[in-house]
Amino acid sequence: MKICIIGASGKLGQYMVQHALDRGYEVVGVCREESVPKLDAFKDRIAIIPGRTNNREVIARAVEGCDGVLTVLAAWGVDDYASGTAQAVLDFAPPEARLIFSCGWHITRDGKDVYSKRFKLLVAIAGWIAKALRLVDLDDQVESCRRIFASDRKWTVVRGSNLEEGESQGLPVWSRHVGDPILESNLTRRIDFALFMVEALTDDSLIHEAPAIVGCQSPSALAHARA
Repeated sequence: MKICIIGASGKLGQYMVQHALDRGYEVVGVCREESVPKLDAFKDRIAIIPGRTNNREVIARAVEGCDGVLTVLAAWGVDDYASGTAQAVLDFAPPEARLIFSCGWHITRDGKDVYSKRFKLLVAIAGWIAKALRLVDLDDQVESCRRIFASDRKWTVVRGSNLEEGESQGLPVWSRHVGDPILESNLTRRIDFALFMVEALTDDSLIHEAPAIVGCQSPSALAHARA
């Protein structure tokens, strides 16, 4: 299998690269030019295409001939970075390619997610500050997912909980809606978030799903398993 990882130089991206290589996949990585050195550990094992991920020419070249595309929907800046990246992937990935996108729990597909007042306040404050400083635009990540949800491509949008570092605990569990008891712990190992992304490439049951994930060894996941 040939796959493209868009946003390969970040922490999540590097874990995805390693998981993909462990499976024997051919990997093409895309990252900003200044971040290429972060991939030095893999430079002899993957193809690296430097460029901004919302650059349509860069994405068209990177996804050519790929069976799957893993995309970190980073909402950098205030210039439609996330939505531009998502749109380029939707437009240029091969017709039958599996498209896996990452985002946070704040994205909702059908409006049935239930968020605490604290969670909504934190998202609102963090989003306002980041946008005012012209660092991140969370609204653009929402727009990017709206476009994905409206597409008839073979997509999956993986919504991650709070993340921590550490050794893998195994494949995270998931639910369709934030607020479901299984997700209460709100914590996943970053290496396992990456594992879920890579596993989704070959899990057709996740096509047109937006799974919200949590670590399989988290208290809420274990409580659900016992029940």
